[in-house]
Amino acid sequence: MSAGHHHPIYRPADTPVHRLPPQCKLAAVVAFAVFVVATPRERFWAFAVDALLLAAVAAAARVPVGAIVRRMAIEVPFVLFALAIPLIGTGERVQVLGLSLSAPGLWAAWNILAKASLGVVASILLAATTEPRMMLLGAERLRLPRLLVQIATFMLRYLDVILDQMRRMRIARESRGFVARDLRQASVLAKSAGALFIRSYERGERVHLAMLSRGYTGEMPTIRDISATGRDWAVAGMLPCLAAMTALLAWSTT
Repeated sequence: MSAGHHHPIYRPADTPVHRLPPQCKLAAVVAFAVFVVATPRERFWAFAVDALLLAAVAAAARVPVGAIVRRMAIEVPFVLFALAIPLIGTGERVQVLGLSLSAPGLWAAWNILAKASLGVVASILLAATTEPRMMLLGAERLRLPRLLVQIATFMLRYLDVILDQMRRMRIARESRGFVARDLRQASVLAKSAGALFIRSYERGERVHLAMLSRGYTGEMPTIRDISATGRDWAVAGMLPCLAAMTALLAWSTT
C-alpha cells in the first residue's frame, strides 16, 4: 500500500510540459476546450490549427502518437453516435457514396467529432504529463472544494486495494465451482457485492482511525510545493491563447 499510484496513462519524463505546475495545465486544458467549442464548425482550417497546437504539445512532452491514438478509443461511443446523426437527421438530403444523408446531420456529426476529438486529445496529454495525485492538488489550488479533493484522493489511493479485494473474492468463488451463466447466479453476485461494501466500509473506518491517531485534523499535508510563477502561467497560457486567437479569426471570416 505504500507504493506509488501512477495511472497507466501517465508517462514519466523530464520535459517542459511535465515540469509545469498541475493547476496551470488544468486551467490551460479547460480554456483550450472552451475556445475549441466556440470555434465555428464551418472553418475546417481552424480545427486543423488546433490539432497542430496539440501536436506541438505532444512533441514537447514526448508523448508518442501511438499512445494517444490508443487512448482515443474512449470516444468510440461518441463517434458511433455522430455517425448515426446523418442517417436519422432531418432536413435537406444529400447523396454521399450512394447514401441519402441529412445535410444538417453531417454538419452536426462533424461538429461533434472535431471538437470532441480535440478535447479528448488535450485531456490525454494532460493525464500523460501529470500524476493523478498532482492533478488533484492542482484542482485544490484552483479553489475546488477541499473536501471533494480529499474524497477523490482517497478513492485514487485505495481503488487498487478494493479491486484486489474483488479479485480475491472472484478467485474464491471460482475455486468453489461458481460460474455466472445466467440470472440464477445473480443472488451470489449480489451477496458478494454486499460483502465487498461491508469490508470496504470497515477498512475505511480503520484507515480514518489510524489517520486521527497520527494527528489528522481534516486537512492533508502538502508534501510537494506546486506553487506557480508568472512564467509558468505564461507558458501554460500559450495553448489557450493561440486557440482563442484561432477562434476569433475564424469568427471574423464568417
